[in-house]
Amino acid sequence: MNTPLSTLVTELYPQLQAWRRDFHHHAESGWLEFRTASLVAEELDRLGYQLQLGHEVINAEARMGLPSAQILAAQEQRAIKQGALAKWLPFFSGGFTGIVATLDTGHPGPTIAFRVDMDALDLNELRHPDHLPFREGFASCNSGMMHACGHDGHTTIGLGLARVFKSLEPQLHGRIKLIFQPAEEGTRGAKSMVEAGVVDDVDFFTAVHIGTGVPAGELVCGSDSFMATTKLDVTFRGVASHAGAKPEDGRNALLAAAQACVGLYAIPRHSEGSSRINVGVLQAGTGRNVIADSALMKVETRGATNEINEFVYQQALNAIQGAATMQGVEYDIALMGAAQSSQPTQPWVDYIHRQALSISELGSVVDRREQAAGSEDATYMMERVKSHGGQATYVIFGCELSAGHHNEKFDFDEQVLTVAVKTLATLALNLPTFGSAV
Repeated sequence: MNTPLSTLVTELYPQLQAWRRDFHHHAESGWLEFRTASLVAEELDRLGYQLQLGHEVINAEARMGLPSAQILAAQEQRAIKQGALAKWLPFFSGGFTGIVATLDTGHPGPTIAFRVDMDALDLNELRHPDHLPFREGFASCNSGMMHACGHDGHTTIGLGLARVFKSLEPQLHGRIKLIFQPAEEGTRGAKSMVEAGVVDDVDFFTAVHIGTGVPAGELVCGSDSFMATTKLDVTFRGVASHAGAKPEDGRNALLAAAQACVGLYAIPRHSEGSSRINVGVLQAGTGRNVIADSALMKVETRGATNEINEFVYQQALNAIQGAATMQGVEYDIALMGAAQSSQPTQPWVDYIHRQALSISELGSVVDRREQAAGSEDATYMMERVKSHGGQATYVIFGCELSAGHHNEKFDFDEQVLTVAVKTLATLALNLPTFGSAV
């Protein structure tokens, strides 16, 4: 006799909570998810999934915002001390911390994929008794790394699905792919997995998030508010000289960066949709009596569409080049992250909506919700799936939060883990009812 899905998920909750708290305690930033990836791989292998790891699922040339070789090596050693499993680390060494797990049910049907991300933010977690993770002993033990966006929950949802799908395997059809993505923060990781071809065979794709201001008990079946974005580091290189004795001999990198900053904020808005530009970091100079010979500027552009973002980005390049020319300095630009805009596929959104209505824990099911204009690099996967004739969407499970995302006080109600696993498993379980789209 088959165990009902709701029973499976209810019985799984203690394990979901344990996984989530372990990942939260050992938070790892983008491309540094060595411990997390090794534990995920171990569980998936134990369950009997076909695994593709590291270089198989990440195109090295398409990675963005990769830490230095020294940082990668040091963080791998840190992960080993914290329990990373040695048998899996060779696959992930050097920051190739991606995993794709495939379950071939042996029954005819399409390929359905779920994407979850694994990385933490570069943030110090609040250490105060009012903060539940600290009070309960699972606040991050890693300085400057905190799960303040719920990715510890996303990774847990992926593992929960893996367990449930194995239990339901005789009732499933087609192939199921679980994509565990590194380096979503800063929109750095998805493109490299897309370029490695991980979604080229996918018929139905769903990216997953929790929270984001969506009320508890609500499911957004087709979030479409993500803006296209480009993130870049600009390094200006000038010539140092004595600011009093020989200022004319200098080439002022600081002034070039400052002029570029002003020029960036003067870029005109676009008539066809929202756009954004921000200089988040500006560092320059070594002393008050020295003409600065170097400056670093960290910039991001955003647009409601890929075309608007490209317009802002090209204008930004012009402003940077002009400022460098004015001051006679050289400059380099490093692409640190990028994401696209993407519209969910309506038939797939409609299917998810219908299935979600049967989930008792969901009090509200909506197709879309007006939200703040952030960015998400799962859009690269969505666009690739759609370009190959598949259908794709981005779902958000609402839940109670202790603070907003990217906040040192961030935490979420762990009950959302069971709601997400139950809902997403239902999509695969009932996929044959999707009719002619299958």
